[in-house]
Amino acid sequence: MAWNSSVVMQMGRFLLLVILFLPREMTSSVLTVNGKTENYILDTTPGSQVSLICAVQNHTREEELLWYREEGRVDLKSGNKINSSSVCVSSISENDNGISFTCRLGRDPSVSISVALNVIFPPLLSGNNFQTVEEGSNVKLVCSVKANPQAQMMWYKNRSLLDLEKSHHQIQQTSESFQLSITKVEKSDNGTYSCTAKSSLQTESLDFHLIVKDKTVSVPVEPIIAACVVIFLTLCFGLVARRKKIMELCMKDKDPHRETAL
Repeated sequence: MAWNSSVVMQMGRFLLLVILFLPREMTSSVLTVNGKTENYILDTTPGSQVSLICAVQNHTREEELLWYREEGRVDLKSGNKINSSSVCVSSISENDNGISFTCRLGRDPSVSISVALNVIFPPLLSGNNFQTVEEGSNVKLVCSVKANPQAQMMWYKNRSLLDLEKSHHQIQQTSESFQLSITKVEKSDNGTYSCTAKSSLQTESLDFHLIVKDKTVSVPVEPIIAACVVIFLTLCFGLVARRKKIMELCMKDKDPHRETAL
């Protein structure tokens, strides 16, 4: 009987553990966005509109949902928070590329799912199209570029691929710019330079017109100023000395001892 009692107690403990733990695993809340249960990237294009619908799966009570755009919380209407919530992203632009939207469980922020926007667009180029420089000076042609997917960048001169000279040309490229530096500009550098971006979508070009003018002869300002100061002081000293002589002559004319007696 003692053995049977021990078996019964062990079975009872086992059943109790099953009752305590099995319901929790079966009813743990899971979030989905547009039917997906994991973070994902959503491809889109400029000017389009996308809807993101977040829903709670396996919930046993009313669950509040929160939406975030990057780190900023999105304002939701009162009827758009419980168990299911949606946000509409309209007028998508190139600047929205890489922006993430995150849906979180109100009572447990660690339960969340995110969607990152992948805005696909052809190259967009901008820059200072006209530059005039003196011969012998340095110049930079900065071509600002935005593209997704990333574009292959090249410089052309007068519609031909630019022949780079190591000591004369330098190219610097970042994720947002493509820069051509020309050291000690020469007359032969005159011309139209084209910044060309080639992506899988299309190829775009932007022209930069460089005008090299003759080097102006600089006038030495400091020596001229010094000479003017010297001349001015010389004239001042001359006037002062002449004034003394004039005063001495006047004093002699007024001296009564110099008059002749009759």
